[in-house]
Amino acid sequence: MKTSFQTFMQECQQRTESALDQWLPSDQQEPANLHKAMRYSVMNGGKRVRPMLVHATGMVFDAYRDALDGPACAVEMIHVYSLIHDDLPAMDDDDLRRGQPTCHKAFDDATAILAGDALQALAFQVLAQDQNMTVNDTARLKMIETLTIASGSVGMAGGQAIDLAAEGKSQSLTELENMHALKTGALIRASIRLGALTHPDISDHELEILDHYGQCIGLAFQIQDDIL
Repeated sequence: MKTSFQTFMQECQQRTESALDQWLPSDQQEPANLHKAMRYSVMNGGKRVRPMLVHATGMVFDAYRDALDGPACAVEMIHVYSLIHDDLPAMDDDDLRRGQPTCHKAFDDATAILAGDALQALAFQVLAQDQNMTVNDTARLKMIETLTIASGSVGMAGGQAIDLAAEGKSQSLTELENMHALKTGALIRASIRLGALTHPDISDHELEILDHYGQCIGLAFQIQDDIL
């Protein structure tokens, strides 16, 4: 018998899969090989944790569910783009992802780089164009800003840079926390913030509280991933 959480998780996964399928270009559309690589990486399973956080937060603020699909889709595209690039030989050099060949193994390094680049761009296209996001232009821009910062040099990309530079070196607890707050936590916080920003009257104070909550979840997520 499924718990209410399992039912919610499955529903979010199904909604996200559907939204991703609609936004991703057809693998028959040129450049077909690039689009195949994008679809291969995005539709290759995954728990869809970040989209679930978008939906969970939005539901707290009584958001219209269809309005959450776009932000959920966008944050998952950013997450997958980061995985594609992290798996490359110049970074983590992984051959498998979720039991399947990584993008650069299934295709080639250049195609994997371009697939990641294209997914990053598509994520912001979703936030800019999704008509189901019943928010005003100010909120839409805040969403774009949120995801931009979370994925950049003071967010996910910065955390990966710190991780690569620290390879083979000992790190203090503070340094580890900072690295994970950027590498993993930034996109977790962004997911929660995106869900909250679908509410027209969300306050800066509420966003600050949610940011702290997201940071704690991100750290717990990384501890579970690394240790447990």
